[in-house]
Formats: sequence, C-alpha cells, structure tokens
Amino acid sequence: MDETADGASQETGTTLFVCVTCRRADAPVPANGHRPGAAMHDALAKGALPEGMRLRAVECLSACSNGCAVALTGPGRWTYVYGNLDPEADPPAILSGAAAYAATADGLVPWRERPLIFRRNAIARVPPLRLEPL
Repeated sequence: MDETADGASQETGTTLFVCVTCRRADAPVPANGHRPGAAMHDALAKGALPEGMRLRAVECLSACSNGCAVALTGPGRWTYVYGNLDPEADPPAILSGAAAYAATADGLVPWRERPLIFRRNAIARVPPLRLEPL
C-alpha cells in the first residue's frame, strides 16, 4: 500500500497520529526516559488497527497540558485531536474509536457511537481541508 507525503494510507486515507513526546506539562520525565506518549504509541502498535489505517509517531501535537494526545485524520475528513489519554487503560478504546472513524467517509462519527474517552477528551475538531482553485 502506498503512502502520501503526510504518511496517510492512500487506500483509506486515514492516519492515527500519536504524540510520542507527550506527558503532562507539570509531570517530570520518567526515570527510564520512556515518556507516556511513547508508551501509548507502543501499546497502539501492538493492537489491531483498522484496515488500511496508518499509525504514525509525531514529536508534538501541541497538547502538552492535556497529557497523552492522539489525532485522527484523513483527506476530506474532519480531523480530531484527543488528549488526557492513559497509555495503559485507553488503547483498546482508541482503536475502537479509530475503527469507527475509518468507517466514515467524512470523519464524523455520531457522538453516541464514539468511545467515552473520545466524548470526554476532545481537544479540537478541524474541518476538512478543501483546496479551491484560485
């Protein structure tokens, strides 16, 4: 499967970004140096991603005051950023939410069908980028 320049799959065009530098802004870096965001990425990498979805580590999602953060995106879809996620408890719900997102054409999953952690921890919802001719 080919990738676009932003790392998204051309098959479904969906990507799950995980901030690997995440930790709460007021929390110290763990003694082992393995930040909670990196632990989140590792846990998600061991799970079952939706067909065609890519998992990508990123250095920062600018959600530092919100603990571990992830973003779901794809061409023509709304992009969502979620924070305050727990790398030990939340990966199954994140993967469930990613599957629901991947199953949509526009990224809009009905609110009640989203995992509870997504309903409670949305940081941002960004409209699809539509490039208009000049």
